[in-house]
Amino acid sequence: MTITKSYHTPVMLNECIEYLNIQPNGIYVDATYGGSGHSKAILRQLSIKGKLFAFDQDKDAQQNIIQDKRLTFIPHNFKYITQWLHYYNIYKVNGILADLGVSLYQLQTPERGFSYKYNQALDMRMNQNQNTTAADIINTYTQQQLEKIFFEHSNLKNAKKIAYLITQYRSKKNIETTFDLIDAIQSTLPKTKEYSMLSKIFQAIRIEVNKEIEHLKNFLNQSYELLNEKGRIVILTYHSLEDKIVKTFMNNGHTDKILEPDILYGKKNIPFRLLTKKPLQTSEEEIKQNPQARSAKLRAAEKI
Repeated sequence: MTITKSYHTPVMLNECIEYLNIQPNGIYVDATYGGSGHSKAILRQLSIKGKLFAFDQDKDAQQNIIQDKRLTFIPHNFKYITQWLHYYNIYKVNGILADLGVSLYQLQTPERGFSYKYNQALDMRMNQNQNTTAADIINTYTQQQLEKIFFEHSNLKNAKKIAYLITQYRSKKNIETTFDLIDAIQSTLPKTKEYSMLSKIFQAIRIEVNKEIEHLKNFLNQSYELLNEKGRIVILTYHSLEDKIVKTFMNNGHTDKILEPDILYGKKNIPFRLLTKKPLQTSEEEIKQNPQARSAKLRAAEKI
């Protein structure tokens, strides 16, 4: 089979740039560089004095590095945002953008093991240098641990049955490939929504492999301190768990704390001015051109 691979088409590109409200001489962060689509648009808005710092832990993204003196590419997870910006003597920025979606390139590269469409090793590592793969998790987690990730990461109501079937299957042979996993859980897949169910199962495993929720919270909580006053943050999410975390962050300035009213005055010290009261969703026209964008939600806020 011939597979044509292309990188993630930048989702809601115009909206992202609009909400970043780019200042020509400002300092910006693209926390998820990928195919460079959002970064290119940011650079077009910057003067020769502007700066853009881009993060991506996936070594394949390095083939897309733009040769531009205003761009500094950092080949690491965005959880290290403060550490690396400080390394470059950057302590405040004007804006931060993150597109949390899996790139089309990753899905279309069978050997990466992200897709249920190809019979390949269960890998799913965003950072190919890390040790733990999807196969490690599927073959070593207890039934209770598996049930937890399927329920918490993808809200699967039949998480218990999926976990049980996996443990029963692996008691006879290791689950090494994507098709091994599908074979193990085949009886749980509804005939009319098989692909939707598989997407959620693979999503849950991918999130666990890459510690995506932990890293997202870490990144967001650092972002608040890094933003200038009136600095802006724009985040694209692709499932309800991510969106809930981003919403909490923008309402409270932290992912794990809820603002309490001031004891004396009864008012909350609001950290952000919300630019999107409700998340923006992709237009039907964009979905036709880029079906991968269907589930995207955009939230944006300005630091007070």
